[in-house]
Amino acid sequence: MAKPFASSADLGEKKQSMEVLAEGVYALTAEGDPNVGAIEAEDFLVCFEALATPVAAREWLARLREHTDKPIRYLVLSHYHAVRVLGASAFGADVIVTHDKTRELIAERGEQDWASEYARMPRLFKEPESIPGLTWPTATFSDTFTIDLGGDRGDLVLAYCGRGHTEGDLVAWLPKRRIMFAGDLVESQAALYTGDAFHRDWSAATLDQVASFGAETLVGGRGAVARGRRGVDAAIAQTRDFLTVMLREAGAAGSVREAFERTHRALEPRYGSWPIFEHCLPFNVSRLWDELHGVERPRIWTAERDREVWDQLQS
Repeated sequence: MAKPFASSADLGEKKQSMEVLAEGVYALTAEGDPNVGAIEAEDFLVCFEALATPVAAREWLARLREHTDKPIRYLVLSHYHAVRVLGASAFGADVIVTHDKTRELIAERGEQDWASEYARMPRLFKEPESIPGLTWPTATFSDTFTIDLGGDRGDLVLAYCGRGHTEGDLVAWLPKRRIMFAGDLVESQAALYTGDAFHRDWSAATLDQVASFGAETLVGGRGAVARGRRGVDAAIAQTRDFLTVMLREAGAAGSVREAFERTHRALEPRYGSWPIFEHCLPFNVSRLWDELHGVERPRIWTAERDREVWDQLQS
């Protein structure tokens, strides 16, 4: 029996959990749906991630407004994927911050990614007609971007750790609280999407850099909040293991179909029941096969290419 395309059959609502990680630091998780967060400064807010539509974003902001009415000065976007950025207009932020490469990727492939992700994950696009267009940053950086939170709250440091989930992922680091929002560079109890990834960089130097911060609380892109050094280390180790197994199995294959079968067989016992595992794996292996065979930058995903890869590998 053919499997439903990507997450097109995943139409059930997920239970959202609002978590106060420390005074003025919030995260919203949702059983494997994209996580979002916010940090209170002395007289403003920094929000992290924007969800897929303004309607979806406004639901998150209504939850946040139960805790604080401070104006949103900064909206930080960890990378360019549509489900993370297209809800940005709901925030009314003074400044939208991304990495330099994220802006380049929006210009290069933002329209195609929008169509691709809408077809893959329609449930996340609540009232898609509310999206006014592509989200464009108003401030970008290459290495670090520091936001003074005022009073005795310290700084929020946005940092680039290297190529990983995409070319332009950033993390948001609160040194005083030792809390990190890692975007999709780290997942906790959720499968990885690597269709736009640089697997070798990500599994080694990039995750080493993420680990070097010594976070004691980490909010990944999906899944549960990782708490305590042991929990954070486990989330980073899980992410690294997923990538390492993919590299090993695909590297030993003689065809992309064999690479998919080997990788699925190796990962499924540990990760197969986790959110979006079956959805992601064909796209992951297709990108990894390209990378292992000299295609340096990820090819652009389109709705048409998505279906071709799915039919080739997951049917």
